Amino acid sequence: MSETQKRVVITGPTGLIGRALIRQCVLNHTEVYAVIRPGSRRMSVLPEHPLIHKLECDLSDLDSLPGSIPERCDVFYHLGWGHTGRAKNGDVKFQTENIDFTIDALRSAAALSCRLFIGAGSQAEYGPLNLDRISPDTPEHPAAAYGICKYAAGRLARLEGEKLGIPVVWMRIFSTYGIGDKEDMLMGFLVRKMIRGEHIAMTQGIQEWDYLNADDAGRAFYLAGERCGKSAVYCLGSGQKKPLREYVEEAARLSGYRLPVGYGEVPYTGNSVMKLCADISSLTRDTGFVPRISFTEGIRELIEECRRECGPEQEELS
Repeated sequence: MSETQKRVVITGPTGLIGRALIRQCVLNHTEVYAVIRPGSRRMSVLPEHPLIHKLECDLSDLDSLPGSIPERCDVFYHLGWGHTGRAKNGDVKFQTENIDFTIDALRSAAALSCRLFIGAGSQAEYGPLNLDRISPDTPEHPAAAYGICKYAAGRLARLEGEKLGIPVVWMRIFSTYGIGDKEDMLMGFLVRKMIRGEHIAMTQGIQEWDYLNADDAGRAFYLAGERCGKSAVYCLGSGQKKPLREYVEEAARLSGYRLPVGYGEVPYTGNSVMKLCADISSLTRDTGFVPRISFTEGIRELIEECRRECGPEQEELS
């Protein structure tokens, strides 16, 4: 059953999916309270729009939100996660703080009379399973602090949600890319290397991955906010996989990259994930979500954005 979203709260609004979700909200005339870390340098990536209210609040202070938002909201989207990046994903102390942040966000959602709480989980909650498809029912075996804490945050949020009377939807995100992709994300890293005409060293590229464009991901979150009325766990991806090398070759073709890619120059590690594909059948059934943006279309947009970012002088090098 669909319910209109007149007003929502979004933490982590400057991230790849947060920005895409805000675009969906504006497209659907939904008012947004975008919760941004005080003094964030990324504040400027959010557009100025009558429907978007930028609200400075640290993740450690989310319990103060009900005093800062003057009206009830329909859905609380918790995309924020502190201490991210390869260097911090394994730090137990920093990662465990995010469990408290998630519960604080949920309690604020209840105080704001939200009918639904949607959190951003991760495929890392499953660990390196290397299955053809990973579904919400696949047993979780997280191997790193980041995945363990994502799993704990989602599980505890659903327990707390039962006490508070608010359904919790936990979206386990697989691999995404798109406008706003940072250089510490694989596709953003590769495309910038190609535009700058730099050598790319990587694995053999035979691992089979599932890539979803960020705008499709934002639409999936928005649809869940409209059509989910009960607690659930979903896997969020395109539902299709192919060898990483094919993604790389398509990006090279579209960017005009002329150097040979150094396949095999980076060895696989013992815990390398060789298969990563989301089973999105339950998400499609419950929300109607089906990906619309092909990888060719999406990576072309990312290449154009990165060219604008790098400047015209870089185009001569690629």
